[in-house]
Amino acid sequence: MEFKHRDIAYVSEDARRRAKKIKFIVLDIDGVCTNGQLYMNSLGETVKTFHVHDGIGIKTAFMADIGVGIITGRQDKCVEARMRPLGVTEYYAGYYSKLEPLSLIAKNQHISYEEMAYLGDDIIDLDPLLRVGLPCVVANACQDVKGVASIILQAKGGEGAVRELVEILLACQEKQPAPSFWIHEE
Repeated sequence: MEFKHRDIAYVSEDARRRAKKIKFIVLDIDGVCTNGQLYMNSLGETVKTFHVHDGIGIKTAFMADIGVGIITGRQDKCVEARMRPLGVTEYYAGYYSKLEPLSLIAKNQHISYEEMAYLGDDIIDLDPLLRVGLPCVVANACQDVKGVASIILQAKGGEGAVRELVEILLACQEKQPAPSFWIHEE
């Protein structure tokens, strides 16, 4: 069976050129990997929902030799519980200023900012968005953040935006389409 890449006609030529260099994706959590809503249980613990398509997107990125990391302002156990089984080791929680962990990821991965994509949704994400090679935002990002993005995704946060970005990178880097990573010979 032959699979095709996602249609990326909405991605500018400049963004496609930038995407070819990306070796690592950095994700915000609230409003990107989730819909941005916080649910609190009776013990005051935060509960969040994650789209399974994004989980498969993260695993696919790893299979395609594209790293994935997290920088989030909040420290919620449910986020780490979701990200660790997916293989995310560059995990930085409790950082409202995201430059320090961004720098640590670049150092740990031996890459430049130009080789990083960042996916955000709100003004807390402006610092990393202004520094990375491929600044990306979800469809429902705030207007100020959309203004600095090279790619505005079609998906909203928590609705498969991470997967969409991974599939864009696969297409721009001329790697095999995402489904091909999940077909195995007997």
